Amino acid sequence: MFLETMLILSIDTSGKNGSVALARGDAEHFQLIGASPVEGGTFSAQLIPLIARLLSENNLKKSDIDAFVAATGPGSFTGLRIGLTAVKGLAEILQKPIAAVSVLEACVQKSGIKYDDARVFAALDAQRSEVYLGEYMLNKGRASCIDELLVTREEFAKRVQGKVAVTPDEELAKVARSAVVMQIERPNSADIARIGLQKVARGETVSVEELDANYIRRSDAEIFAKP
Repeated sequence: MFLETMLILSIDTSGKNGSVALARGDAEHFQLIGASPVEGGTFSAQLIPLIARLLSENNLKKSDIDAFVAATGPGSFTGLRIGLTAVKGLAEILQKPIAAVSVLEACVQKSGIKYDDARVFAALDAQRSEVYLGEYMLNKGRASCIDELLVTREEFAKRVQGKVAVTPDEELAKVARSAVVMQIERPNSADIARIGLQKVARGETVSVEELDANYIRRSDAEIFAKP
């Protein structure tokens, strides 16, 4: 799709805190140009100014961006909406493609596991004694999603028993003690950018209309709404 290296902007507002990153590369090369954290509770006010500052500090303009990468969740309902709205707005104005990346997928990739045909579980704390659980198959450096779902901690422990699991959460690592557990740092926008760059290079992109949050859990409004 692209004959030269691409400049991409990555946004992750799925967690308590977020970040934005600028990177350049192609399917085989990746260079992080810069990244900025975004404090939780300030996403709506700080996200766009931080993007503008990051571009300015690197002598770049919005029009230089070739593609956008968005962390689609699971995570904070409000945070994800803000991040995805920003990506949609910028991508629509600039007419650029978008790569969508699950945070669970990013956990698997961040683990660094290189075995082909390896089945790996990724877990994130969903609060309320529940777990966001992703099951992925690794092959040739790519993580293909088998399933992503919301489970109780007890069910999580049963599902990963004797399997390989990765998580950034210390408590979940303890819960999964019957598995081969790898505790990692939570993926950030730079990790999301690395995966997204490969997806864009392969043409695995979505339109503004197709980009959606991967909440996994229904919102309280949906749960408690009258039939």
